[in-house]
Parts: sequence; structure tokens; C-alpha cells
Amino acid sequence: MERPYSSPSSSSSSNSKPPPKKYDVFLSFRGEDTRNSFTSFLLHALKEKGIHDTFIDDELKSGKDISAELLKTIEESSCSIIVLSTNYANSTWCLKEFVKILDCRNTMEHIVLPIFFPVEPTHVQNKTGTFEEAFNELKEMKEMEKAILTENERQNIEKELKRWEDSLTQVGGISGFPLTERERISFSFS
Repeated sequence: MERPYSSPSSSSSSNSKPPPKKYDVFLSFRGEDTRNSFTSFLLHALKEKGIHDTFIDDELKSGKDISAELLKTIEESSCSIIVLSTNYANSTWCLKEFVKILDCRNTMEHIVLPIFFPVEPTHVQNKTGTFEEAFNELKEMKEMEKAILTENERQNIEKELKRWEDSLTQVGGISGFPLTERERISFSFS
């Protein structure tokens, strides 16, 4: 049985030490869903617990390639907290971060802590309910993009969609933190 919150390779021994990490935590979230509610409370709680080296996307430097900078920052973090919210799955940026986080989990002993807010883990894993609706919106947008692309570019989009679907299935199976209805309401109105 897999240990909660650990990476698959964390139980294997290795003689080489990983490089020191720049951040303790990388926060992945859909800004429009949770930035001014749950995520801001989470960031505050982490700081109160002494976890000050937390990356949140407002720390990106102007003029940098956002995608490359975010992916590098994930690698430079010991842990990622993924706040899986209603519209998380209709954001290309969120899903690119998401795949990178799970790649780091599988290859770099990166710890992943999913928080399901306000979606259920099974909705993420099986792509059902409101999470399915959000993911289908993204897929429809990608289908429209494919109409003007070359065959090779269309194939790349199909591969990317498949990676996203596989990663969503994988994270639904990682022990995480589904919030109760009461907890959801308290964060929504704070």
C-alpha cells in the first residue's frame, strides 16, 4: 500500500542526495476559484506554522516566460499543494503545472498534497460532476484550436489531453484532503 503524501520512489534508497530546494511548498490553484478565499487562508496558515518558503504565482518575475518559470519552480520545491477546485480542469496553465507536479512526484521524491475544494476526489479521478464539465470546456476549446493546426500540432494536442486525463485519474488515487461541506462554506464566506 502506498504511504499517504509520499512519492512512489520515496521508499527506495539512493546514494545520491537531491539538490537543496529553493521552496518548501509550491501552491497550484485556479485563481478565479480560490485565490481570495481558500488559497489566501492556506498561505496564511502555512506561514503561521513556520513554512515561509511557499511559492505562489504572484511571485513570478516580470518579463520571464511564465510556463518555463513555473515548471522550474515546481522542480525547486520539496512539496506541492494542489487545490483542486471546480474550474481547475479548464485551465491549460493549471493542468500543465499539474502534470509537472506529478512528474516530479514520480521522479524526484516530490511530495504531493491534493486538496479537493469543493470537488470530490472521485469527481477528479473519474472526471465527473462539475469537474467533468470544466474539463469538457477545455477539451472543446482544444478541438476548436485543432481546426487551424497542422496534423502534427493536432497530434500534440491529443497527447497533451491524454496526459491531463491520465494525471487527473492518478491524483484522485492519492490520499488527500477533501473538505467537508461545512469547511467549504466557512472558506467561501470568510
